[in-house]
Amino acid sequence: MVRDGYYYGFGFIAAGILLGWLTRPWWAIIPFLLAFFFLWFFRDPERAIPADEGAVVSPADGKITDVSTVRVGGEERLRLSIFLSVFNVHVNRSPISGMVRDVRYQRGKFLDARSEDCAELNEQNIVTVEGEGGQVVFKQIAGLLARRIVFNHKRGDLLRRGQRVGLIKFGSRVDIVLDASAQVSVKVGDVVKGGSSVLAYVPQRPTLAGARTASAERVG
Repeated sequence: MVRDGYYYGFGFIAAGILLGWLTRPWWAIIPFLLAFFFLWFFRDPERAIPADEGAVVSPADGKITDVSTVRVGGEERLRLSIFLSVFNVHVNRSPISGMVRDVRYQRGKFLDARSEDCAELNEQNIVTVEGEGGQVVFKQIAGLLARRIVFNHKRGDLLRRGQRVGLIKFGSRVDIVLDASAQVSVKVGDVVKGGSSVLAYVPQRPTLAGARTASAERVG
């Protein structure tokens, strides 16, 4: 359970008790139902994180709504879009293991998260993580109902694949941008789970230690 669920849930439970005590008991039904909804909405289930080399896991629960090629900084990239309805888990997770290279918050509109324009125009948090497979960018994008985006890390932080990193409240979208060499393993319409569904595989770069060992072997 995300901490916010307790705030909303227990708040409405208290309001229901007070309302039922001051008026009629049945008036407490509405705040009790809202309390149940918020406790359910902010659920945070455990997930089995894949250990496959080069795997890029989904940063969010939802449905794949777009797999396309886009241009970023003049270079081709692969973009995968995930739509989160109010019925999905809204906890976000890191797609790869690596270091947070950049975190940039962009204010904007609150268009429908399924709109093509929302990827550029909506309020969003843009996170760049660099690992052995290169850089992966994922965007936490607000939707019609989403009014708060939470990201709990900063530049320089080290993340593990599938680690919980934040939250978007009440319906939203998450985009992930990969190098054009990535091998995508999902298609439009697929339902994915944050931290456990593999979206793609990226070629792994040799580690510094591995490069030094190879160099030493060549010299020997």
